[in-house]
Amino acid sequence: MKLKILTITLSILLFSCNEKKEISSINRENWGKRTINISNKDSLEYGKSYLSIYSQIYSMSEHKKHNLTAMISLRNTSDLDSIYILKAEYFDTHGKSIRKYFDFPIFLAPMETTEIIIDEIDVSGGTGSNFIFEWKIPKNASEPLFEGVMTSTMGQQGLSFTTQAKRIK
Repeated sequence: MKLKILTITLSILLFSCNEKKEISSINRENWGKRTINISNKDSLEYGKSYLSIYSQIYSMSEHKKHNLTAMISLRNTSDLDSIYILKAEYFDTHGKSIRKYFDFPIFLAPMETTEIIIDEIDVSGGTGSNFIFEWKIPKNASEPLFEGVMTSTMGQQGLSFTTQAKRIK
């Protein structure tokens, strides 16, 4: 009987270890619900923003790194107009594209926010990862706000800091 229980327990542990974990929030269902055709919308202003993100930071020396969870916040700062995000692309420290979260227009309603989460175990971006966002807004609407919030907790210690995007076009 003890052997049977031990065998079952070991089997459960073995199979649970093989479970594939999601390492980043590529929730295509979320982006699919936000898809919009903007080809018939004229006089939209185009913009492009750069956001620095840190998947890892150095700790104590250049040889020890500390992993971080990053929340990338996409915000519509207009209380009147919907805005359109055309693309969200994630790059690593060396400028190599890691993944596109979407490359089709999505909308954000007035004052709406959506997020991209990069899990702590996803260190593909390294210490100098970044995002490029392309967007369109109605004339005279306020520009979108892109922010990064990086966090980590270990034991009773916590670490957090923010970054804010810069318009580059």
